[in-house]
Amino acid sequence: MRNLLKMTLLAASIALPGHAFAQGSITLNWALWDWDKVAFYQPLISAYEKLHPDIKINHTDLGSQDYNTMLMTQLTGGANDIDIVTVKDIPGYAQLVSTKALVDLSKEGASPKDTKDYAGLIEALTVNNGLYALPFRTDFWVVYYNKDLFDKAGVPYPTNDMTWKQFDDTARKLTKGFGSNKVYGTHLHTWRSTVQLPGIQDGKHTLIDGKYEFLKPWYERALSLQKDGVVQSYGSLKSTNTHYSGPFFNQQIAMLPMGTWFIGTQIAKVASGESLAKNWGVVSFPHPDGVAAGTTAAQVTSLGVNARSANKAAAEDFVKWVSGPEGAAIVAATGTIPALRDDKVIDTISATKGFPSDANSKAALKATKSYLEMPVSLGAAKIELVLNRVHDSIMTGNVPVDEGLKEMDQGVQEVLKK
Repeated sequence: MRNLLKMTLLAASIALPGHAFAQGSITLNWALWDWDKVAFYQPLISAYEKLHPDIKINHTDLGSQDYNTMLMTQLTGGANDIDIVTVKDIPGYAQLVSTKALVDLSKEGASPKDTKDYAGLIEALTVNNGLYALPFRTDFWVVYYNKDLFDKAGVPYPTNDMTWKQFDDTARKLTKGFGSNKVYGTHLHTWRSTVQLPGIQDGKHTLIDGKYEFLKPWYERALSLQKDGVVQSYGSLKSTNTHYSGPFFNQQIAMLPMGTWFIGTQIAKVASGESLAKNWGVVSFPHPDGVAAGTTAAQVTSLGVNARSANKAAAEDFVKWVSGPEGAAIVAATGTIPALRDDKVIDTISATKGFPSDANSKAALKATKSYLEMPVSLGAAKIELVLNRVHDSIMTGNVPVDEGLKEMDQGVQEVLKK
């Protein structure tokens, strides 16, 4: 009966104008985060609804801070009102796969036949010969900077070939003022990635190895920047739940290491007047000594279908469309990098109204080498819990760096044994 229903739906999608799925109306619910901060959600929905008049797409914003936890609470609680699942990161993907919360898209014919334009992302998401989400965005880390603050301080702009030492030296020169008028040279958001990712840029380590001594110099660096007032304190950011965009919008920080996902948001907020950092640029993520310029850390955002959805066929079609060429073009037009990435996509993003016009900003979009922030592992969600817990302890000064790294070793090695 289920197969017959599915065949009927597919037949309807061919027979009816606009590729409608049924004579009536289907409403899909898309689980996502930061609806009001992400530029491409509404354009994707509007374009798809125009192509499919019988499909209505609503959204449920679960927030960015605890998205994975909120999503798992919804799905493992038996929710069937969510149809389309945005998979935020690899730990979240691993958890969703291990709990059988997502449809295996490879068995439903929704996975792309030609995967070369996804640059290995389809293969990276394949687990035990199953594909449970399709990549629609890929992001890597860059540095956003406020040109006006550099000009005011008389400091040369950052470049696409900058070591972390050069970056930190520049940040110290840009740190000025006191109280509400203080300008911080840079910013370390509360995510552990802002401290840990430089440690994987040499390609010798990953964050699922179970040995974390290699992170020692990077935690010492973060604590030193915090102690010297070059960045806002971790405790203050955590207690006030400060979103990283706020200080940049308000011109409180000169350089913001952050993912390329912020490009579209910054463009949109400058246009609306919410971001005061109107004169801005982008450069490549700094690199450790001995590592090639343009080397960065990357992540993938993907879309899956709730295994309990009552509208699987329609949800699968939306996921496939968003992850394909039509969806990629819409995502790129908002200044965001889609999973399907080539020179045309880079040209589209850099030509977006509001994107910085300087050559360095466009060149920064062509990362020469990237490593996944965390490789796919079914234990990734549990590893993430250990790393986050200890990161919090180190950054708040509750444990010394050496002791914290030993806790990471022990905690992750326990996970890997199971």
